[in-house]
Amino acid sequence: MMNPEANWMRKTLKPGEAVRYWQLGRITEERFDVPDAPMKGEMDPFFFLTKVKNFIPHEYPCRTIFAETYRGKRPDVRGAFDATRWWLPFGSPRLDLSGFWFRPTRLASWTRTYIDAETAGTAKIRLGTCGGAVIWVNGTEAGWMAPYSRNLEAKQEFELPLVAGLNEITLFFDDLAERDARYFYQFDYISGPSASVALPVPVASAVAASLEQALDTIYFDRQHYFGGDITLLLSEPLPVEVKVNVAVEGDFMSRERFDFDFTLPAGATSLNVGPSEKAPADFRHFRITLNADGFVVSRSLGVEICHAESQGQAPASLSDRIAETLTQISENSERDTVRAFARLASGRSGPDTDAMIEEILPSIEDCHDCADFSLVPLIWSRTVWGKDINEKTRARIDGAILNYRYWMDEPGNDVQWYFSENHALLFHTSAYLGGSLLPDATFARSGRKGSEQAKVGAARVRAWLDHFEHWEMAEFNSAPYFPIDLKGLTALAALSPDKDIADRAKAGIVRLCEIIARSAHHGMVTAAQGRSYEHTLCAGRSLELSGVARLLWGKGWYGRRVHCLPQMAVCLRDHGLEIPAEFAAIADHRGSQHQEWRFAQGENSFAALYHYKGEHFAMGSTVHYRWDEWGYQETILHLRLGDKPEAAIWINHPGETIQFGYGRPSYWGGCGTIPRAQQYRGLAILEFTTYEEQPDFTHAWFPKAEFDETSISGGMALARSGKGAVLLISPSKLEAVTDGPSAGAELRQYGQKTRWIVRVCEANNLTAVEYRFSALAARQASDGTVVVEDPEYGTVRFKKDGSVEAEGRVIARADYTVKGEATMLSPA
Repeated sequence: MMNPEANWMRKTLKPGEAVRYWQLGRITEERFDVPDAPMKGEMDPFFFLTKVKNFIPHEYPCRTIFAETYRGKRPDVRGAFDATRWWLPFGSPRLDLSGFWFRPTRLASWTRTYIDAETAGTAKIRLGTCGGAVIWVNGTEAGWMAPYSRNLEAKQEFELPLVAGLNEITLFFDDLAERDARYFYQFDYISGPSASVALPVPVASAVAASLEQALDTIYFDRQHYFGGDITLLLSEPLPVEVKVNVAVEGDFMSRERFDFDFTLPAGATSLNVGPSEKAPADFRHFRITLNADGFVVSRSLGVEICHAESQGQAPASLSDRIAETLTQISENSERDTVRAFARLASGRSGPDTDAMIEEILPSIEDCHDCADFSLVPLIWSRTVWGKDINEKTRARIDGAILNYRYWMDEPGNDVQWYFSENHALLFHTSAYLGGSLLPDATFARSGRKGSEQAKVGAARVRAWLDHFEHWEMAEFNSAPYFPIDLKGLTALAALSPDKDIADRAKAGIVRLCEIIARSAHHGMVTAAQGRSYEHTLCAGRSLELSGVARLLWGKGWYGRRVHCLPQMAVCLRDHGLEIPAEFAAIADHRGSQHQEWRFAQGENSFAALYHYKGEHFAMGSTVHYRWDEWGYQETILHLRLGDKPEAAIWINHPGETIQFGYGRPSYWGGCGTIPRAQQYRGLAILEFTTYEEQPDFTHAWFPKAEFDETSISGGMALARSGKGAVLLISPSKLEAVTDGPSAGAELRQYGQKTRWIVRVCEANNLTAVEYRFSALAARQASDGTVVVEDPEYGTVRFKKDGSVEAEGRVIARADYTVKGEATMLSPA
């Protein structure tokens, strides 16, 4: 038991609430390798159309063996509790240590808290977790659970005997991590004696509370940094001196981490992290850790960094932009095989380039998930510039190619993701081109000679192209996955020994560029997306598609981590790739007319997409897409205003309440529940009907500082950037978030049933917008039709079958084709 004279953080605990405050030990990690074995299965274009909540059903052999060994049995308790930090909830009901592990990895953690009961009695608690857990009360084991279902939460109730006063609750939990792992638990106090949560801390309780307040409300002074100092702001002065560690990391695939240590004096209200010009570009996670006399607490925040000022305007000629692209990536990108490729392609070979390759080779040799992303540019580099790579490194590359696992029917024990279209393309491309490179060598896992491996790869590439040419992208309009598809297609266009494959790959590149152009607003993709992440939505200029637009059309900027950019540049320079010149004007749409773009994506055209843009605004959404179902990573509606990329808005239902976590869906990336979404030109409605166990609000990304003018009052919000404006209307009050990670950039609408009316338009001021559109309202007819009287479009009928009737037009869901239709319309 704890010393009764210890300092305590005390929190109220009502029946039905989660116990949110815990002491944490370290996460223990150990590889979980199983005998190499093949898998059965094929590419699954529907893998994220989840049928059970947001659970992905594909199972690796490691999970099968792990479940056979541990599921339904008391967890293998190992290690011992050793408090190293404290878990503070920041609004989340869960203790959430989720993350990304590239190999199958056993995880184990110990946590502890105290329940201070007014009287003795039995407490009923409900524990929810995906893995296994064991609970002790005052040193006596009280129960365990072991569902071990990958990323699918199970819940179980327990009765805990509490004594009057402090009760020590210790919990061990573990799981098998495979790629993205939801490693958390939720501990709900259903009923029992009146009680509170008490957490021992090594500082005065008031000091502990002040550090919690500091992290709860901390935020960046800007959502995007293109120059100047990166500054964190605190809502109240710190009462004591605090040591601060700031760890700066990239997305889950990034290998980079930068650590900075500071000491903040008592009374501090801000922290200057340093100049953004010297910070790594891209959307970055800042892990802020505060330490006051051993009380250690952390929180992650995210912000975009782009060196836009130093990059300046893009060169006028394509040849100069190609050279700029290769130089930019050679000198400034993350150290990986993509950067090494750019360096070799631009005559920058040498020891440092070889070292970049050597640094990445272990992940390929060990078949880490996403190693296929590194392998494609490596095979290209080895094929074309092998003589520029030192002999030792070149031999190691060949060994990695020969020992790699290229598809699930080859034996292995990894958790590479074979099922999505983008990964499947890269696996097949690698097998085809790797086999062609080493035709007489034996590929270890398949046992085939390289020439035969190439034939198998070529057949699979052709099948992939068949599917693509018929149905295109299941991961529709996805900013992070356009570059991955372009990575595979550019490699095929440049290196394929078979002309039919090279020609089809070039045609695929052109088609993807057309989709990007049609869905872009001044070069920036602004549309519904099949898969999105917080780090791809909350950033714009630093996204790779911004760099693609700069390369192709002179509109955009460079980030630090890229996948296809240098390959696109080399294809344009050396391999006869030509992107139609007219795409530039489509991507950077100007003039008085508006473009209406309707098309379908995915097998059986499962996703229909509507996009409408003029010179001063763009908005895209899905059409009759999975209404009221559990979502995954879909962004359903996205818009931009004016010429500023950051003047963007999207609306979603969060999949979790922790910000910058690893959920799929996450706080901003995807939808916990898919709304009914319908759009006609500049008018859209979204209706969310969420589930009780999900977060009880929907929200809009609404970055006030990025607009020229904003207004928020009651259930109405307006924003203007340049001559583009938007009005948002909800039936209940819109709550503006003023502190924490999304301070000044989030509007919430509470309730399990919420409705948003969205209207974009051209305007010089918000007074005119409010006068014109503030009376917009949605009326639901008995047949489920939602009717909106629009002052410009007249009566707009959003029908329950997904069709829309307005201005004498009927646009039906069945009218959407993969080829698509672009119509130029005059403003109403």
